[in-house]
Amino acid sequence: MSIKINNLSVFTTGEKKNIPFVLVHGFPFDHSMWDEQVKELSKQYYCITYDIRGMGESSAGDGQFTMESFVDDLEIIVDELELEKPVLCGLSMGGYISLRAVERMEAKFSTLILCDTKSDPDNSEGKLKRAAGIKMINEKGVEKFVRQFVPNCFSENFMADHKEEYKNVINRSQRNSPTGVKGCLLAMAGRTDTTPFLQKISIPTLIICGEKDKLTPPAVMKLMADNIINSEFIIVSGAGHMIPIESPYIFNQTIKDFLMR
Repeated sequence: MSIKINNLSVFTTGEKKNIPFVLVHGFPFDHSMWDEQVKELSKQYYCITYDIRGMGESSAGDGQFTMESFVDDLEIIVDELELEKPVLCGLSMGGYISLRAVERMEAKFSTLILCDTKSDPDNSEGKLKRAAGIKMINEKGVEKFVRQFVPNCFSENFMADHKEEYKNVINRSQRNSPTGVKGCLLAMAGRTDTTPFLQKISIPTLIICGEKDKLTPPAVMKLMADNIINSEFIIVSGAGHMIPIESPYIFNQTIKDFLMR
């Protein structure tokens, strides 16, 4: 079912009586990156996906986003749908949102799943890359930015062996609002450091990383996992940054196994 909550496009699948499972997508993608997860997990869980503000079918407005406003949106969705302690899963930018959400309101969630993300904020080099991305969109359009950025998110093998699927991801990402994409870049550049909070996380936490991830490699995510007391760290062989798309069966099975323990 598709509904609007706080001007966001929200999608629910499965029986509402089941344990709720909220999935927060990465950048510059939309809720559809979770299609294979929703198809499988909705057999046992009440799955909620949504388009982050400015992405997919959610309005960009003025594009003046912050990570706090993204967390506000997530909280409103949880409250409006009356979700009782959902599992929270976020990838990349969705992981930034999820980490800050748990830092702010851990009691609202039962479990945390972090995929190909990190707790550190952007350093100076990272901020300059965000600024360069905004400049590229202003001067050459969002299509050029997507074609340059998205290859970093996938393993070389996936791009070579799944050309049509990869092309569909590119095409869908290029349809995002330029204002929304730039707003997300600004929000990520200005996010806070959640690293000091990691040791305080008390809910069960699963951390998943692609072996070939170029953006948040295993060594980076292992450091984060080491700081979370009640956590499990899994590396998915051969996968890049976008494990849910590149290795959906392994990703889904890893999540189901973790939640059963």
